Amino acid sequence: MMVIGYRDDLDLALRRRSLDPFYIVQPPVNPPEGRCFRRVTDMENAQEVLRAVFSSGVDDVVGVLSVHEMGVFTAAYLRQQLGLPGNADSKTTLYFRDKYLQKSKLPQHVRRARCRYVAAGTSYVDLVSELGEVFVIKPATGAGALRTEIIHSSEDYERALKSLPGQSDVAVVAESFIDASEVYMDGIWTKGHLRWSSMSRNHISPLSAVKGGVLAAHILDRNQHADMFRQAEENAGQALRSLNAPDCVFHVEMFTESPGLVFGECAIRLPGALSPQVNRLTYGVDLFDVEISLALGEEITQTLSSATPDRFYGYMLLRRAEGLTQQDFERNFVFDEIVYPSSPDAPIGPYGRFGQAIVSDPDELKLQKTIEDIVRFNELG
Repeated sequence: MMVIGYRDDLDLALRRRSLDPFYIVQPPVNPPEGRCFRRVTDMENAQEVLRAVFSSGVDDVVGVLSVHEMGVFTAAYLRQQLGLPGNADSKTTLYFRDKYLQKSKLPQHVRRARCRYVAAGTSYVDLVSELGEVFVIKPATGAGALRTEIIHSSEDYERALKSLPGQSDVAVVAESFIDASEVYMDGIWTKGHLRWSSMSRNHISPLSAVKGGVLAAHILDRNQHADMFRQAEENAGQALRSLNAPDCVFHVEMFTESPGLVFGECAIRLPGALSPQVNRLTYGVDLFDVEISLALGEEITQTLSSATPDRFYGYMLLRRAEGLTQQDFERNFVFDEIVYPSSPDAPIGPYGRFGQAIVSDPDELKLQKTIEDIVRFNELG
């Protein structure tokens, strides 16, 4: 299996299926010893990735999948070039990468942020007149809130532009700012229909996590949030259908405003962080295995249950805190899983992840409070 990017949990899932992964990674990522891989400068550069594949000597590739948002276009292109199963429509895939193309193709009645490209020379005044006094600027094909900034002034705007590509008219977008909490839907889409889904709530936005907060989320109780689940499924279905989504595992982000949910972004890939794990623990649905099956062109045979679970699960990406140890966490809270390195020199991952934890409760509201308490403990000690 050709895999763009690397993550430990997917590697385990592939080996459970007796598949030998070959990884295409972008520095500084290095797969563990014993894994076959090739490095590329940019995993979005289809030509570079294709050259890495052709020069690898691997001639028995059975499928391609991507760990990252940044690899979904390249994965589709590789399937097309190698005649492999799964989504090989690179044109359609573009609409799940580019924020402007995606929002422009949605039906008019789907509420979303106003979005436009920031071409070279676009003035701050022009953006304010179109998007409002507060807006967001980010890469058009970005992911994980990296290089995303909320703009309040011309000084903010000039500072943000320095960290973004400046010579392309389609590399950067600006969007109207939506000041609301975020939820997201992870699910499975096949044959033009929603096959299975779950909903989770972020405790802070990914942008706040990039800026130093603790990223945490938990599965929501469908019985407690029936109307929001209904809106989210309608929202996700309309977006995926209008964008001609292929059979896929998807991740849709939405904002919770009082009139109803507002569409954020839609991705056709595995959800990030520990979302696959908490979905498996809550519902018994293994999104890694589904992603592998789709890449092999197989029918999905596992049971996809949306029944009310016995327990709801959530996760936290814990940050390094001076003096805190795993034993400190375990003395104060009960965890289903926790990993918090003893060495202060342990590597820091995305969103400042130094360690990670999973907790659960039969009551979703109690789970939410527990996570808030653990996050506060991580931040304050």
